[in-house]
Amino acid sequence: MLRFTLPEHKTLVHQTTMPIRWGDMDAMGHVNNASYFRFFETSRIEWFDSLGCTPGPDREGPVIVNAFCNFLIQLEYPGSIVLKHYAANPGRSSFDTYVTMERVDQPGVIHAEGGAKVVWTDFRAQKSVPIPDFVRALILA
Repeated sequence: MLRFTLPEHKTLVHQTTMPIRWGDMDAMGHVNNASYFRFFETSRIEWFDSLGCTPGPDREGPVIVNAFCNFLIQLEYPGSIVLKHYAANPGRSSFDTYVTMERVDQPGVIHAEGGAKVVWTDFRAQKSVPIPDFVRALILA
């Protein structure tokens, strides 16, 4: 299995805990692969909300241009998960995000890891724009 390595300079920008819901499971009795991406998205949007950067059609904000997930240990209902969201490698208009996922009752045991490339975008003009200085400062903290 291909595993990613977190970059040397990364910043923990957000952490959240959420329940595994019955509806997150599939017919095989474990959390469906698509649910992992929803968990990652929820964490990412919570972080952007906390910064006052909630995406909207008349604003600037984040657009995901790629996303990945490595499924390491299956998750099952019931339970809760902790997602740790990191950011790194800011460029002019993009940066990388990484997420680790572990069960609350198994701290330190990574069940999934993933991430996404984020491009800061002017939604109205539909083009990339520079990352706001305060977001860049958080990533480089």
